[in-house]
Amino acid sequence: QVQLVESGGGLVQAGDSLRLSCVASGRTFSSYAMVWFRQAPGNVREFVAAITYDGPTTYYADSVKGRFTISRDNAKNTMYLQMNSLKPEDTAVYYCAQRRLYYASTDSRQYDYWGQGTQVTVSS
Repeated sequence: QVQLVESGGGLVQAGDSLRLSCVASGRTFSSYAMVWFRQAPGNVREFVAAITYDGPTTYYADSVKGRFTISRDNAKNTMYLQMNSLKPEDTAVYYCAQRRLYYASTDSRQYDYWGQGTQVTVSS
C-alpha cells in the first residue's frame, strides 16, 4: 500500500522560505513521477509542480515558477519543494501525490495516492 507523508509546513512572513518534504513508501519510488498540489480554503486543488521519475525534468505552475524548486532523492524515497519568496497567496494546504501510472499529470483527478497535507501560511 502506497503511503505519502508530508512535512515542513508552518507559519512564515512574506518573503521567507520553507522546504516541504514528502516521504513515500509502499512501492518503488524511483519508478514514478511525483507531484505537489495545493488547496486554499474555498478553492479547488491546484497543480504546483511535478518531477519525473528520474528527476531531470520538472514542471511548474506559472504562479510559482522562479520561486519554487521541486527535487527528489530516490535513495531516500523523498521528494522536496523548496519555496522561496513566499507570498500570502501561497497560503494553502500542500499535498504530495502519486499516480498508478509512471508519468505525471496536472489534473488532480488523475491521482490515486495522496498524503495528508501540510499547512503553509504566509502572513503579509
